[in-house]
Amino acid sequence: MRNTQPASRLGTPSSRSFLEVLFAFGRLGLTSFGGPVAHLGYFREEFVNRRRWLDEQSYADLVALCQFLPGPASSQAGMAIGISRAGLWGALAAWLGFTLPSAVLLVLFALGVTAVGDLGDAGWLRGLKLVAVAVVAQAVLGMARTLTPDRARGALALGAAIAVLLVPTAFTQVLVMVVAGLIGLRLLPGAGTVAGAGLPLKLSRHLGATFLGVFGLLLVGLPLLREALGGPVLSLLDSFYRAGSLVFGGGHVVLPLLEAEVVPSGWVTHDAFLAGYGATQAVPGPLFTFSAYLGAVSEVGLPRLAAAAVALGAIFLPSFLLVAGSLPFWNTLRTQPAAQSALRGVNAGVVGIVLAALYTPVFTAAVASALDFALVLGAFALLEHAKLAPWLVVALSALAGWLLL
Repeated sequence: MRNTQPASRLGTPSSRSFLEVLFAFGRLGLTSFGGPVAHLGYFREEFVNRRRWLDEQSYADLVALCQFLPGPASSQAGMAIGISRAGLWGALAAWLGFTLPSAVLLVLFALGVTAVGDLGDAGWLRGLKLVAVAVVAQAVLGMARTLTPDRARGALALGAAIAVLLVPTAFTQVLVMVVAGLIGLRLLPGAGTVAGAGLPLKLSRHLGATFLGVFGLLLVGLPLLREALGGPVLSLLDSFYRAGSLVFGGGHVVLPLLEAEVVPSGWVTHDAFLAGYGATQAVPGPLFTFSAYLGAVSEVGLPRLAAAAVALGAIFLPSFLLVAGSLPFWNTLRTQPAAQSALRGVNAGVVGIVLAALYTPVFTAAVASALDFALVLGAFALLEHAKLAPWLVVALSALAGWLLL
């Protein structure tokens, strides 16, 4: 890795390096369409090939770490690259640059939705709900190809989907991931040691352990504080922090967790939830910025912009704590076959959770007629076979809904 800063200054970068990271990721935040896998490709081109902030092996190690952790892999990779370039403040710069463009667009969309009021019969909204079905279906297919390439992992994914459908609670989803990891540990052997020298980052293990401790303390403590003190800020912090802490596999997997938090509570209606999810496909940047939209449309008792900021910060905070906490330990952990085995099982469980989400709430809340299903199939064909950009398919679906529904 080409990093001219001395290790002792990783926590206190110059303003120049902070702005360098901010502007580099800001450009990507404005132009990176296509979801987390595409984002990782953009990062490689920008920071390995063009800017040469990282070499190929170091970048591969960062991506492997972020795939291993819960949370949005592309945003976490961005934070890790920011740390490598400008210390812990570099993680903040990378997050701000990559996240704010799409978050601002989605908050503006949310303000428009709330200004219009009842959207239940709006054709364009139904089009957005239907394209969400196609987007999640494509995500399930792509994840299944990569994460369940054999019968054992395919069966594990189907079992996870059945469990989540039969007992549809957030606790079930967490339990499924734990059990899937244990099954992977027992039945899915790791590949052995991993080649390469590892990451040349000099964050201390003491600092890493502190961040991991804060992550666990918030995960356990926020629900207790919410129960004891109540209030809209703690409610939002708890719901969105927990969603950001328990998601393996990227942005699409957060859908059922968020739906379980904001719809049954009455904060967000099903129609508004799916409309925002559809709109999220039309903006660049990470899918987790859907949280900013949900905060802005939530009837939780806070000003809409304040609620959007709390939700956005809360869902990404676990990612920062986990990345900064895990980097000092990853060089050792990455070589352990047991860790690779558990991750194989967790990834298969993730496919099952997203498959269950495809049916409910996405399909059941959106598809009510043969014409609806036909529009879903058309959007899926445009995404999967015609390879059109997601934002274009979203726009075409909204137009089709406005004209036909």
